[in-house]
This record gives sequence, structure tokens and C-alpha cells, in this order.
Amino acid sequence: MTTWCRFEKDSLTSYGLVEGSQVIAVEGTPFGEHSKTARAFPLGAVKLLVPVIPTTFYCVGINYKDHILKMAKKRGVEPSFPERPDIGHRTNNALIAHEEYIVKPADASDAFQYEGELVAVFGKRCRNVSKEDALDYVLGWTIGNDVSERSWQKSDRTLWRAKNTDTFKPMGPWIVTDLNPNDMETVIRLNGRETDRFRTNNMIFDAPTYISEVSKYCTIEPGDVMWMGTDGVPENMKPGDTVEIEISGIGVLRNSVVQGR
Repeated sequence: MTTWCRFEKDSLTSYGLVEGSQVIAVEGTPFGEHSKTARAFPLGAVKLLVPVIPTTFYCVGINYKDHILKMAKKRGVEPSFPERPDIGHRTNNALIAHEEYIVKPADASDAFQYEGELVAVFGKRCRNVSKEDALDYVLGWTIGNDVSERSWQKSDRTLWRAKNTDTFKPMGPWIVTDLNPNDMETVIRLNGRETDRFRTNNMIFDAPTYISEVSKYCTIEPGDVMWMGTDGVPENMKPGDTVEIEISGIGVLRNSVVQGR
């Protein structure tokens, strides 16, 4: 098991290996040749960055049965389950790191919500792979918060602002290799209060299924990410709130909300 991060320290921006309470700077990247350097820093002394900037940012939509049932009941509509795996996209401008601020736009409604998600980070080019081999192309796993403005999601023709506004996609704090999604549990807390707890892989279509299906049509490149959807019913966030998403084996992604202009 290896823990990769991207970090900033003084004038240095680098990939690094988290080993205990230290970060060791790496020459190269996790997706190619790399080697440790002699530069090591206390973990608490560096600024963690978004662990990877993807070339393509895939994001699974409705992928948990309980989430579909509960959200349909909340909206007063009949639940609609996906018949096959399909995928959406998010934009890099929305990415922020662990401990950075989620900015709620001044014209956003009260229906401003978190979504805690497992994120696959790809380590190899992936094209037309089988479900059985799909996880061989995953370098490791991180955590995402698919922040959503629900009134925009309902009214707009696309998700261009409801999901992709600046700061709406916290991701981190790092990438952990050699984990099994079947062994993970996701816990979400709002201001320290647990709001959801679910088996991370309790999906309608699991990660290997999605990876295999997407790779039939799209070449997935090293450093690309695939967010795997959420369970439960998210609550509204407001400025001053802090949301934590914990996934066993990875750690905690923590971000606070501030008011935008």
C-alpha cells in the first residue's frame, strides 16, 4: 500500500509519498518513472493540493439503489433506476483540495448539498478492457465531494453550473494504492454530526463494470479520474458548515463552506 500526494512547500510543488508523519518529495509522477528525493517534510508543514489534475474527469450519476429510492421519495416522484452504466463529466475548474473552501454563490438556493464519493485514479492507459481486468488499470483511490446546487440542477438544461461551478469539487487528501472497494465504508459528517454511513461498494454497477463499459468507447488516460456516485440523502450546507467525508483505508476529506459574492 502506497500513499501518493501532491503538495506545496515554499517554492516547491511536487508529487510526494506520505510515509508516517512525513512527506517525501518525488522526482517524476505516479504515472511514470519516478524516484524518491532527499527532500522530506513534516506532513503538517506542507499544503496538500488536489492529488491529480485529470485530463478527463468522469463522474457516475445515480449508482446507489437506496439513494435513488430516498431521493425519489423526497421529491414525490417514482424512482427510476439506470438500465445500464452511463457516465457524465465534470470540469477541472471546480476542483479544490482538502481543507480548501467551498464557496456558495450569492444566488445559490438553500438546496446546496454535499455528495461523498469514492474516486478511482487511473495509472495506465485503458481502452476496451474486460471487467475482470479493469482494476489493473487503477493506480489507487481517493475521495470526492460532488457539491451540487439542486435548484440549478432542476432548472438548467445541463449540469454546467449545478455541478461545475468553481470550488464545487473537493478531492483528496491523497491517493492510496492496493485497496479493495469491497472492504470500504463511507461516513459523512456535517459539523461533526454523522449524516450518512454506507458500504462504499453497495453500487448498482460496481467500479469494474463502469471502467470496462466506458473503456469500450473512450480511452482513459493515466491521471484520469472516475467518481463513483453516492448513497443516502444529502443535507443542505450553509456558510460556516464543515463537511467531512471519510472512506476506510483512504482517510478524511474535509472542507468548510464560505459565502460567495
